[in-house]
Amino acid sequence: MAEEAPIRAGSGEQGELFPDSSLPDEYVGYRGPAACQISGITYRQLDYWARTGLVNPTIRSAQGSGSQRLYSFKDILVLKVVKRLLDTGVSLQNIRVAVDHLRQRGVQDLARITLFSDGTTVYECTSAEEVVDLLQGGQGVFGIAVSGAMREISGTIHEFPAERVDGAEIDPVSEDELSRRRRNRAIG
Repeated sequence: MAEEAPIRAGSGEQGELFPDSSLPDEYVGYRGPAACQISGITYRQLDYWARTGLVNPTIRSAQGSGSQRLYSFKDILVLKVVKRLLDTGVSLQNIRVAVDHLRQRGVQDLARITLFSDGTTVYECTSAEEVVDLLQGGQGVFGIAVSGAMREISGTIHEFPAERVDGAEIDPVSEDELSRRRRNRAIG
């Protein structure tokens, strides 16, 4: 991985994503089932990754039987990146190294990162020059643009109910007329 950026404070990172005060803040998260649907993983994967510390929920962890974990936007983004890395054959051990590095990044930093892998090692590139240097090695690699995953999540996350740390549920953003027509056309 490339050199590490300074670690930012955890609070306020979601505020960078949701500048409008009516949208989620650092005290709002998504329950496990929603995190699974948004990131495209199974609940079994989510539970295993939380129990083994691969991706821990930063809003609220489980406090015993019946309690619900709450995952932030950044947590869900990391889940989606982990899923993509697994789908391309990267080992869980190498993914752990990449995730540890991603955890230290602020949301805005993540938006500028493209992860590349040769199936074994995960590389971080933040500029076109770094991509060219990596590709000049002649080895086949695949890339994951974190900003693309972020856009995908941003487009669907509002369809899921969010929950405040205190347990109060927040209704998904109400549909506008165009969204309602698209949904009705898809159903009908």
